[in-house]
Amino acid sequence: MRLLKSAIAAAAMLASLVLPGVAVAQTVDEIVARGKLIVAVDTTTPPYGFLDAELKPTGFDIEVANKMGEALGVPVEFVTVTSPGRIPALLTRQVDAVVSIFSITPARAIQIDYSIPYAGQSAVVIAPKGTAVSSHADLVGKKVGVTRGTAEDGILTAAAEANPGIEMLRFDDYASLLQAMISGQIDVMGGGDYGEIYLKKSANGDDFEQKYRLRTFYFGIGVAKDNHNLRQWINTWLFTLKNDGTLDALSQKYRNQPLPELPVF
Repeated sequence: MRLLKSAIAAAAMLASLVLPGVAVAQTVDEIVARGKLIVAVDTTTPPYGFLDAELKPTGFDIEVANKMGEALGVPVEFVTVTSPGRIPALLTRQVDAVVSIFSITPARAIQIDYSIPYAGQSAVVIAPKGTAVSSHADLVGKKVGVTRGTAEDGILTAAAEANPGIEMLRFDDYASLLQAMISGQIDVMGGGDYGEIYLKKSANGDDFEQKYRLRTFYFGIGVAKDNHNLRQWINTWLFTLKNDGTLDALSQKYRNQPLPELPVF
């Protein structure tokens, strides 16, 4: 509970220091009247968000956001954030929504509201093939890297508290985490069961591989707390995209695999 309160306080402080308070539209009617949808995305987490050859945002999440704008009949304005900046962007009303592999957790739901899931994946522990790791206990004596503020950060931080000797290193974006893994700055990383890490080699020439699964997470679109009007519209829209096959087609396009079974709430 102490960690939860500290996280909430830190997010609020970051919001006040980093992001200026900007009053943006909150209801669907206000967004349409304003003439644009403002969405926070992370462009450092392929295949969900990255920059194409023309340095334009693209990826699974980017297409979802663009389709949301199309359904509303307005263009999308993207605001780039890192994982730690997603909640502050909503707390300060800098954006209407966050579409950024935003795992649904009870702690985050204290501060913001989520749509129903539109995608999901497993958080896993990744290391070179030559590194013997099959459980949290095997992380003792190793440097473990994570992207700050992610679900795997929370899981592996708890593992480090329960297993003294695990050294945690946190990075502000996924690209920095990948570089640390490839260069040998860290021994192990927590990440998603996706991404270009599997196409690269470690500093000693080993291929990277998944060592064990942490947990399966589901992504929701984040909106400001108690913004029931926009959240309900997003839920209805996602329901149609799920049932007409659009979300699965995007998963096949960017993840080369079908969507997992998506729960609802």
